[in-house]
Amino acid sequence: MATIATSFLTRARQAPSALAITFGGQRTSFGELADRVRRLAGVMRTDMGHAAGDRVVLCMENRPEFLEILLACWTAGLCAVPLNAKLHPKEVAQIAADCGAGAVFTSEALTDGIAAELAGLAPAPRLCVVGSAAYRRLADAVAIDAVDTGPADLAWIFYTSGTTGRSKGAMLSHRNLLFMSFAYAADIERIEPGDVSIHAAPLSHGAGLYCLPHLIAGGHQVILPGFDPADVLDAFARHRNITMFAAPTMITRLLQAMRDDRDVGGLHTLCYGGGPMYVSDLRRALDRFGPRLYQLFGQGESPMTITGLSRRDHEGDGGPEHLARLGSCGIARTGVEIRVVDEAGQDQPVGTAGEVVTRSDCVMAGYWNNPDASANALRDGWLWTGDIGYLDAQGYLTLKDRSKDMVISGGTNIYPREIEEVLLRHPSVLECSVVGRPHPDWGEETIAFVVCRPGTPVGAAELDALCLQNVARFKRPKGYRFVGSLPKNNYGKVLKTSLRQALVDEGEDA
Repeated sequence: MATIATSFLTRARQAPSALAITFGGQRTSFGELADRVRRLAGVMRTDMGHAAGDRVVLCMENRPEFLEILLACWTAGLCAVPLNAKLHPKEVAQIAADCGAGAVFTSEALTDGIAAELAGLAPAPRLCVVGSAAYRRLADAVAIDAVDTGPADLAWIFYTSGTTGRSKGAMLSHRNLLFMSFAYAADIERIEPGDVSIHAAPLSHGAGLYCLPHLIAGGHQVILPGFDPADVLDAFARHRNITMFAAPTMITRLLQAMRDDRDVGGLHTLCYGGGPMYVSDLRRALDRFGPRLYQLFGQGESPMTITGLSRRDHEGDGGPEHLARLGSCGIARTGVEIRVVDEAGQDQPVGTAGEVVTRSDCVMAGYWNNPDASANALRDGWLWTGDIGYLDAQGYLTLKDRSKDMVISGGTNIYPREIEEVLLRHPSVLECSVVGRPHPDWGEETIAFVVCRPGTPVGAAELDALCLQNVARFKRPKGYRFVGSLPKNNYGKVLKTSLRQALVDEGEDA
């Protein structure tokens, strides 16, 4: 069966001198990239002794090696497990242990912390440091051809934080990733050889997934080390036929950084997703970027592919119907079914809110090593997304809320339960609850409400240090509220809506 890897290698043979990757002053052709991929795949199957289906963790900042390792995994018949480079080393080790990773590829900047945590695993996965002399010597290995892979074989395990504090790994097959790539071509744009894809968001998530349609079509990947508005706007001016995936907060920061006369003529499509975008911000973006925006709604469990709001859908007269459409996340993508249902799985009437469920060849096989979570999310072939929304008469989906109390900050999902479990480790903390508060740049930020045990006060700095020892820096609360009790209903459940309202009231009283 054709895979992303075999499709990429076919493209590389057809146009070996075409530019595949630019990273700063470093440029790599398709032929050079394919040669490195095949040699690295040979090392994985021979020197490292990996067998088909073995898991390999990738945890590094944005850099070209991410793509060569990703493609090498698939060429060797292995399953890639990309992780956010901002995760705490303990979180990296927990995921490596959960998926039974045989190797972890990371960067020199992250090595020490990750190595210390991996050493405590039995067996400990092999640690490979990109950029090191040992890694550079891998280029001398014997290249191999792509291993025969079936459509249902695992390609990518997409880990997302769990509401129980345990990370869940969505199992994505080669069929899922190919379907995602075909849907991109059907719904968003046809990629021509040489078209540019700029990556400023983490390659471990949405940006990396949207590398794939461009790699198999001969696109040119321009990788930035991170998101800096000035660097992105400079890239818009230097390149042509550009596509970029961005979280809504990235777009608002670009708008803040732009001069009125800034040239964005090279931008063709700006895909945004990963969190809600307020209509007022979206209208400002349309004024500055023109009809170049495409909104997508997807999850790691159905990567990037549930609904979409096309460039044409963004256009309009600013009237009520147009504004309502801008507030939606579009219609079902090509080859995708969506429904809005009640708790029993019965379809809700038009305009009535319920849980969004979806079915397509993009939907995951389940969660790795977690049958209970899989059974809860996948029912009769449908993925229950946990998002609450409603459909209008034309099939446009509008999301209202998130049933899992997830906080989305800078396009990254943060689950409050994960932070709460860490805070409750402190002996002075009796109860706590973490909620999201709107933030002008990041979309949301986390705030912790803490109830201390009588006579044992604790300061915010001490709790902050505890969080930094156990979870990624971006997840830690950005503020603490010490209260005498938490609001609860008759069943003892904390009323997070009341806590969010308290934060709103704070802002009104300021």
